[in-house]
Amino acid sequence: MSGWTHTHRWSVRWSMRWLVPVAVVALCVLVTLLDPLPLQMARNGLFDQLQRWQPRPYSPAPVRIIDIDDESLKRLGQWPWPRTRIAELTTRLQAAQPASIAFDVLFAEPDRTSPHAMMDLWQATPALRQQLQALPDHDAVFAQALRSGRVVLGLALERREQPGALPALKARYVATGEPAQPYVPAFSGAINPLPELAAAASGLGAIVFLPDADGVVRRVPLLMRVGDTLVPSLAAEALRVAQGAKNFGTQTVAQAGVGLAELRIGRQSVPTTAQGEVWVHYSEPVAQRYIPAWQVLAGEVTASELAGQILLVGSSAQGLLDLRFSPLGGALPGVEVHAQALEQLLTGGGGLVYPAWAQTLALLLALLGGLGVGFIALSFGAAFSLAALVTLLLALGALVAYAFSRQGVLLDGVAPGMTVIFSYVFSSVVHHLQSEQRQRWIRQAFSRYVSPNLVSYLIRQPGALELGGRRQECSFVFTDLTGFTSWIEKMDPQQAVRLLNDYLDGMIAIAFKHEGTLDRIVGDALVLMFSAPVVQTDHPRRALNCAWEMHQFSTAYVARLAAQNVPFGLTRIGVHSGEVIVGNMGGKTLFDYRALGDPINTAARLESANKQFGTLVCVSRAVLRFCPEWPVRPIGQVLLQGKTQPIEVFEPLAPEQAGDVAYAQAFELLRQQSPQALQVFSELASRRPTDPLVVLHLTRLRAGQMGDLLVLSSK
Repeated sequence: MSGWTHTHRWSVRWSMRWLVPVAVVALCVLVTLLDPLPLQMARNGLFDQLQRWQPRPYSPAPVRIIDIDDESLKRLGQWPWPRTRIAELTTRLQAAQPASIAFDVLFAEPDRTSPHAMMDLWQATPALRQQLQALPDHDAVFAQALRSGRVVLGLALERREQPGALPALKARYVATGEPAQPYVPAFSGAINPLPELAAAASGLGAIVFLPDADGVVRRVPLLMRVGDTLVPSLAAEALRVAQGAKNFGTQTVAQAGVGLAELRIGRQSVPTTAQGEVWVHYSEPVAQRYIPAWQVLAGEVTASELAGQILLVGSSAQGLLDLRFSPLGGALPGVEVHAQALEQLLTGGGGLVYPAWAQTLALLLALLGGLGVGFIALSFGAAFSLAALVTLLLALGALVAYAFSRQGVLLDGVAPGMTVIFSYVFSSVVHHLQSEQRQRWIRQAFSRYVSPNLVSYLIRQPGALELGGRRQECSFVFTDLTGFTSWIEKMDPQQAVRLLNDYLDGMIAIAFKHEGTLDRIVGDALVLMFSAPVVQTDHPRRALNCAWEMHQFSTAYVARLAAQNVPFGLTRIGVHSGEVIVGNMGGKTLFDYRALGDPINTAARLESANKQFGTLVCVSRAVLRFCPEWPVRPIGQVLLQGKTQPIEVFEPLAPEQAGDVAYAQAFELLRQQSPQALQVFSELASRRPTDPLVVLHLTRLRAGQMGDLLVLSSK
């Protein structure tokens, strides 16, 4: 009943293991829904890696960067340039009839090189001041150039209060569905261009980027807001002006509270994120995208190179520090981010989309994959479980790569991958612990049938489970109950089995304590083997110690039962050592690990010889030569039935005894065939009438048998 209870408890406890993948998946799904910063960074890292593997192929688009590069600064002077030079650059660009010109530059302060500004710095004479006042103001010259049309100026947005309000924005907004304001990035103030410049420009756009926590610009906002006023980005405004359109059209998702679905810029429909952003699929840097500003001012750029183009004026000069980190792993000028976003919008290909349903798909994949791998890890072996994990991860990777490469769709492979791996790891650990506990339970159960040291040996060395054997020195202990057959016939069966089991339980426990191998149980008899399967260099001493402790236990057990008026036989024990063949015997279906050889038969004969000697324990010289300090009484040179050579046999005494001097002296006279042996044994018998060895040798002497050779006529 106790075994069933243990098994039942074990089964109930481990039936709860199925909750492990459920709990792990539930936790991972919760983390995915909360979307903490580390998870965002890992997901963005995956998206960046996809772009590095497959950047957007550069396709010529009507977008060029008029680059205020280091060479332009070297040729034309340090930044900021006078507004008259900016006006000249604008006029030259307008002459080529571009689609639009957008300045990725903030003109928020008056030109410090203007004549009026210089008068405040110079201590000029009245005549000189009058001449300077007659000169045109640089900002006015630039404003005049802007009025020629199709120029967009940049403004900056900040998340802190700024003096002044937004200038009069040029675009109008038509909303389909909910207003866009609650969903787009919000700012509290703006740094505007000079009022006269803002009024002269055809459009105003924000030159703001919103990098992720790691500083990488992955998305470009097309719409933002200051208060309740929508503000287009520089790229969106440049595209509107290029089309000569007046309106932006916003469309929200049909479900309330979700966000934007698309932004219409004139005739151009742009799918956006819910926050009005576009994911940029970056291409590798190409020289064709850039035109140095100095070449335009020097007249080295033909009108055909600029006609119909959206021209973005910005700087790649290192000293101006207008650099942004891209997913491709390097830094690039901020103006190029605008340019690449416009290229993506105008070519209509190579763009990226992170759809709203992508998170739902990620959650579904995490749920199904995590539970599937978890249940497999709990149910199958390590190889199959690992193969399932690798297969699922490869399939997930293939799905993510296919969606990116063929559809331009970003799918989150991090959350499902994380869930699958965690589910596999925790489920595998539980499966391992379960298997380990099952092995311990099986080992304990198996040890009830097979010797524990044999079980441990086979577990450590599974290769030993093969037919075959080897020669080896071993020691053997044989035990048997006296009068067992008649005793079992007279006893109540239930009581007999209980008493016998108690006796065997104690005897076997002693054998296992001394790390003996239980060779077999035959009724009440035990056969023990030492130094196999694990070699024990002290096997004779182990065998003798085990035999003596068994003798003490069996004697005490008989005495305890006798006090209860319950009869029980004494135990006879034989101990011998020698070379045998040990190994797995039998066929391919059933193994029997045992020893074969004459030493086994000798140990069995010694056990049986106790009956003729009147002793309870017999030990051979082969054992005692490894235990010379053990006190013993010699029995004699014993010629066992069927043998041609006698062996020396002894009766061991308690280890704490000093020996039996009187018996030893009498036995020495017997061995020397002295005539005094009969008299000495007779005197000894008078003092020890119940000493079995004294009685044995006295009987032999009276029968005329001199010497210590005993020939046994039966087994």
